[in-house]
Amino acid sequence: MSLRRIKTGIVGCGKVGHFHAKCYQRLETSEFVGAVGTRPGRGEAFGKEYGVPGFDSLKEMVEETGVEAVSICTPHPNHGDYAVEAARLGLHIAVEKPLAASLADCDRIIAAAQEAGVMGTTISQRRFYAPAHRVYRAIRGGKIGKPILGTVNMLGWRSMDYYSSDPWRGTWEGEGGGVLVNQAPHQLDLLLWYMGEVEELYGMWGTLNHPGLEVDDTALAVIRFKSGALGNVVVSNSQNPALYGNVHVHGENGASIGVQTDGGAMFIAGVSGIAEPPVNDLWTVAGEEGLLDRYKKEDSEFFKGVDMYYYHCEQLRDFLGAIQRGREPMVTLEDGRRTVELFTAIYRSQRDREAIRFPLKG
Repeated sequence: MSLRRIKTGIVGCGKVGHFHAKCYQRLETSEFVGAVGTRPGRGEAFGKEYGVPGFDSLKEMVEETGVEAVSICTPHPNHGDYAVEAARLGLHIAVEKPLAASLADCDRIIAAAQEAGVMGTTISQRRFYAPAHRVYRAIRGGKIGKPILGTVNMLGWRSMDYYSSDPWRGTWEGEGGGVLVNQAPHQLDLLLWYMGEVEELYGMWGTLNHPGLEVDDTALAVIRFKSGALGNVVVSNSQNPALYGNVHVHGENGASIGVQTDGGAMFIAGVSGIAEPPVNDLWTVAGEEGLLDRYKKEDSEFFKGVDMYYYHCEQLRDFLGAIQRGREPMVTLEDGRRTVELFTAIYRSQRDREAIRFPLKG
């Protein structure tokens, strides 16, 4: 039985908005009906590229098109206002990462979605990478026993030209933070997906080789999870050329597994492609040590056959499927809040010069 098409729209017509628009045009369960710009006339110009009407307000798009679900693709500090407005208008919401720049905005979004009875997701498309999901399945299948150590190492590069490419980038007011807020949420989400809830964290950050930049280009954290496991986070935009981003999990039975989500030059939405395929870069499960080369080959071959929009489309496909079937999406708004909680704790830990206990309030 075929599922009905859901009327979809975009709020925020910048670089990542094009990813969502292309997916909504491509997905068989979507009818892309309009775009809202955050500045007068921008929605109309964006819409012309996709053959849909453009608007200056969400309310206008709802009234004119009957849109049912929207992607929030504005700068991070604006996610809260637009997502809350959309939910109150009865729209299901897909919010670009991070869910918001503050925990208070995360809580507003979650409360508005619950009160309106609408579906919500946070974009974390790396969960849809086959090697990332393989790690998750191995943990849930007991292949490494209890996870006892989880690590994130994301060593990338952003030039000052990147930060000046949009006026909101690299500022506390416009972006809400630096590497922790913009580049690291993907890996932080995977770490939490694999390791579970955090009990406490000690973190610090710095601006080490981007003179004049307001926000962090490097950050570290030491974590104790509620399970008793430990974790370590090292994220940076200060390595030129960019090296890699990976998430590794080590188990109580001595086995280790991991995924390299990013390799080489870092992906920038609307500017660059993905430099290297995502692959499992660590796999020492007893009896499966020889599978690593096979996994790498399979995933590399698959990657050659997809474009840079593929994984965004897979998450939006899941989001629309959740609406149609009345189930939770793979990535929930609460998952998005947990990532914001993690990087907020790192900022607070440096500010207060102490370990931060979880949960955090907005």
